[in-house]
Amino acid sequence: MVKIGIYGSRGRMGQAIAHALADQNLVLAGGSDAGDDPLELAKKSDVLVDFSAPVALGGNLDAAVAAKTPIVIGTTGLTEEHQSMIDEAAQSIAVLQAANTSLGVTLLTALVEQAAARLDEDWDVEILELHHRHKVDAPSGTALALAAAAARGRARSLPEVSRFDRFENDSPRDRGSIGFASLRGGSAAGDHTVLLATEGERIEITHRAESRDIFARGAIKAALWLVRLSPGRYTMNDVLGL
Repeated sequence: MVKIGIYGSRGRMGQAIAHALADQNLVLAGGSDAGDDPLELAKKSDVLVDFSAPVALGGNLDAAVAAKTPIVIGTTGLTEEHQSMIDEAAQSIAVLQAANTSLGVTLLTALVEQAAARLDEDWDVEILELHHRHKVDAPSGTALALAAAAARGRARSLPEVSRFDRFENDSPRDRGSIGFASLRGGSAAGDHTVLLATEGERIEITHRAESRDIFARGAIKAALWLVRLSPGRYTMNDVLGL
């Protein structure tokens, strides 16, 4: 049986993954949180799942590399420096990073890229997301991933087209730009809508997460898929063969 270790085990996602492992009769190697030695967990795990915090990512990656243990990274709010850390670790171990481990969101992202590729810039793209009141980063990692997919579909880069704040902008909408609206409230697990709008018609593609269980199940599926792969950097698209 594959032994799965959880970084950030006392957090909401860490607890959801532990419960999902128990429901599926899979083996939990243990958990590690702030103040613990991440290497100890890495050594006794066949694969790791990290839903801790950006500040912990460097140490968790170092531990995974030292123990030669593959790792699934679901932590969001990462910077370019964090991405460089992941790139470096992927030279030694298999690393799968996902802003969202839901299988439904993974498919949604692929659909958004296809739609943006087939509809020209007469179709405006906007991203709307809703999360619980405790979420720190905004826009969500998933919203950024969806916007990046739309940008890729049009052979553009996300920094080039993203617009995060229009409150002080008194000019019309930029052609080809992608805007964001981030809502926070209550206990919402995560809703994401991609709006494509042109003169006289619009398309709305929506995914609603009804519980964190969907992210936990997706993270476990990714971990079981990743466990025996060669070093490299992987995504949830690879898990689904997209």
